[in-house]
Amino acid sequence: MVEIPVGKLKDVFDLLMERICAGEQVLEIDTEAFWSVPRDQAYDVYGEPRDLTIGMLSESWGHLEDMLSDPDRVVGHGFVWLSEVLRAIGDEAAS
Repeated sequence: MVEIPVGKLKDVFDLLMERICAGEQVLEIDTEAFWSVPRDQAYDVYGEPRDLTIGMLSESWGHLEDMLSDPDRVVGHGFVWLSEVLRAIGDEAAS
């Protein structure tokens, strides 16, 4: 089990956002589609994923924007959509 203190997670996120905000005001991601691994297979490191699907970055971002426009639409799955967007940002920044 990994324990992640929420306050420290927020601090890390704030630190990373400060770094991004010091640069461009709009992030451009060159890729749109990505492999999406079902939750039950993503953490099974001894088995090879079987049911890969294709996710769309614009769709994940759209869901997050919907939550901004209507806070009643905030759902736990928002963290999954956010992780997909953050992964693309991290991959773009690392290249």
